[in-house]
Amino acid sequence: MDMQAMEFRAKERDVIARNARKEEEERTGNRDFVQVYPAGWQRLRTLLDWNPNAAKLWSFLAEHIDGTCGAVVVSQEVLAEELDVSIITVKRHTKALEERGALVRIKVGTGVYAYALNPNDVWKAWDKQKKTAAFVTKTLVKKEDAENGIVRRRLSAMLREKGQSDMDFDRETGEIL
Repeated sequence: MDMQAMEFRAKERDVIARNARKEEEERTGNRDFVQVYPAGWQRLRTLLDWNPNAAKLWSFLAEHIDGTCGAVVVSQEVLAEELDVSIITVKRHTKALEERGALVRIKVGTGVYAYALNPNDVWKAWDKQKKTAAFVTKTLVKKEDAENGIVRRRLSAMLREKGQSDMDFDRETGEIL
C-alpha cells in the first residue's frame, strides 16, 4: 500500500471516529435535562392552584429523579428539610399527590420512600424516548447518615428481611458490590 492510500485510510478513520463522537454527544447531550410534557405542565398549574407546597414537593422530586428510571429514593426527613416544612406536611402532600396520580410511593424503610413520578408528566433521560421504566434509583440521604453507616445498616436489614443474603457495600458510595 502506498503512502497516499495509507493517508486516505487514516483520514477516513478520523472522519468515522469524529462522526461517532458527534452522534454520542447528540444522543447524550441532555443528560441533566428534565422533560416536562404538556400533561406535566398542566399538573403543575393545577397543583399550584390547589396547594403551592405540594407543587413545590412535586417539582423537587421532578428535579432530582434519576435519569435511568424516573424515580428517586429519599427520606421524608430530607424532603422536609429541603422544602422547609414538617415531616407531617411531607407525609400529607405525598399521600395527596399519590391519590391524584402524580406519583407512586414505595416504602423502602422507616420514613424512606421511592417516589416514581407519572412518566406522562415528567421524565429525566438523555435518550430520545422512554422505552422502559426500570426501578433503579439514586438515594438522597443526609450526609451524616451516610457517613456513620446508618444507610448501610438499613439496606442490609432490608435485604435480610427480603430473604436475600448479606451483600457488601462500597463504604464511599454506598453502592452494592
